[in-house]
Amino acid sequence: MTGFTIRHDDELERDYGKWVLVRRSLGVTSFGINEVELPPGEAIPEHDETGRDHEELFFVVDGTPTLVVDGADHPLRPGSFARLDPDRVRTVRNDGAAVAKVLIVSAPVSSGYEPLDWA
Repeated sequence: MTGFTIRHDDELERDYGKWVLVRRSLGVTSFGINEVELPPGEAIPEHDETGRDHEELFFVVDGTPTLVVDGADHPLRPGSFARLDPDRVRTVRNDGAAVAKVLIVSAPVSSGYEPLDWA
């Protein structure tokens, strides 16, 4: 059957020890979606998305990471959502004692997405 893909966490491709390649594992082509598993003391590279015009959404699955936006710390907890414009400089850092899992979703601001009226 085609038209959908289902994968369990342990079936998803991983890279560099901490990136769960959700987009690639599921064959998603219209937006980026990956999970990062940050051990204590680690962070993702600081960056902005200006060159790709990507708006990013971060969702904390587990742990207590810190989202750093333009140099300011924003402590997060499981269930936290954060959205960033492309020009904001960002990183996610894990100062906690346990692995932090953060789902990251991105797409170009100019993608043409049109929200539903009710949502």
